[in-house]
Amino acid sequence: MTRRSARGRTPRTLSAAAVTLTVAALLASCSQGESEADTPAAGTPSSAPSATAEQNPGGARAKTPEGTLLVADFGADTVTFVDPGKGAIDSVRVGTAPYGLVVGEDGRAWVATAEGVAVVDTEQRERLAVIPYETGNLGPATGGEYRGGGMGIALAPDGRQVYVGVNVPGGNGTLEAVDTRTLKVTDTADVGRRPFDVDVSRDGSQVYATDHDSFDVTVVDPESMDTRRIEVAPYGTEGGLGSWLKPHYAAVRPSDGKLLFPFEGERLVVVDPDTGRSTVERMTANTHQHGAQITADGTLLAVGTGPIDPSSDEGPSLTVRSPDGKEKVIPLEGPHEDVAVSADGGTAYVTGGFTRDGYWNGITVVDLDSGDTRRLPAGERPLGIAVL
Repeated sequence: MTRRSARGRTPRTLSAAAVTLTVAALLASCSQGESEADTPAAGTPSSAPSATAEQNPGGARAKTPEGTLLVADFGADTVTFVDPGKGAIDSVRVGTAPYGLVVGEDGRAWVATAEGVAVVDTEQRERLAVIPYETGNLGPATGGEYRGGGMGIALAPDGRQVYVGVNVPGGNGTLEAVDTRTLKVTDTADVGRRPFDVDVSRDGSQVYATDHDSFDVTVVDPESMDTRRIEVAPYGTEGGLGSWLKPHYAAVRPSDGKLLFPFEGERLVVVDPDTGRSTVERMTANTHQHGAQITADGTLLAVGTGPIDPSSDEGPSLTVRSPDGKEKVIPLEGPHEDVAVSADGGTAYVTGGFTRDGYWNGITVVDLDSGDTRRLPAGERPLGIAVL
C-alpha cells in the first residue's frame, strides 16, 4: 500500500480567544488512558484472543475472504476484520492503541502499536508476534493522541522491510526498519516530530516520514539510513505545536514519484523528494484534511475531517481528485481519518476513528462514481485501514 492557496487565503492567524480555544482542544485531546497488553518477544507465537469469529460448520475458523477490510482500533488493543457488506466479523488483540497498518502480499499485516509492531496472519486471523521498538523514552504504553510508539507504517516493494515511524513524546521521532523474515529491528534513523505517515518510493530507494509537528517530511535512504529534511509548510510555521496547518499524510504519485500533501481543502503541496522543491496546486473542499490515498491511475483521495473555523470552512468530506486536477467533493457525516480503495477502484472506505475528539466507531463506504455513502459499524475508533 501507499498509503494528509486556492482562494488566496492568508495563513490562518487565530485571535487570542481562538488560540485559547485551540490550545484547550489540543490539551483535551491529549488525555491518555492506560491499557495493558502482554507483549511476547519478537518471533514468539501469541495466543491473543479473537472475538465473534465466523466459523465453518465443523467448528474451525473460516478463512478470511478476499476483499475483507482490516482496521486498526485506536480505541482498543485490537484490529478488526470487517465484511464491507455487513460489518465486523472478527477482532484480534495486537497491542495498545494501534495506529497505522499495512498488509503484504504474503497476507501478514504489520500494525504500529504503542508497544511494538504487531504481526498478524490475516488469513487465520491470529497475532504471530510483537516486535518491540529500539527507540527509547517512549514512556508507558498508553492511548491518546500524543502517546509514544508507532504511528505511520509502510512496506518495502519487495516485502523484505517494514518501516515504522515512532513518536517520542516531547521530542523528535525515529524511523525503525524491521526485517520481515527475522522479525527484528535492523536499523533506525532520526526523523521529525510525530511521524503521522510513512511512505516508500515505488522502487524502494527512498522512505518518507511525514513529520506532523515539525512541518516537514524526512527523506530516508534505507541502505545507509541517511536523512534529509524538506519543509512542507504552505501556510508557514507560525503557531508551532499549536498550529493546525501541518502536514498529516502523503501519497506517492505513480507517474513521477512526487509526494502529494493535501492541506485544508485549499492547497495541494507537490514535493520533489530528490530536489526538495515544491509547488502548490489549488484544492476546493475547504476543510481540514488528514488521510490521503492514491490509486494506480493517479487519482488522489483526501479525507476532510471538518472545519477549523465553522463560520468559514466546510464540513467533513472525501475529495476525489483526478490526475488532471479536477475534483469531486463528497460530503461525509462526522469526522474521519484515513481511506482505502477497493481493488476495482470503485469504492472508498473511510475510517471514522479520527485522531482528535469527535470520532465514531465505524467506516463510511463511498461509491466513487455516484457519490452515495453508507455507514458501517467497524471496530473501536478505527484509524488505519487496508483491503485484504
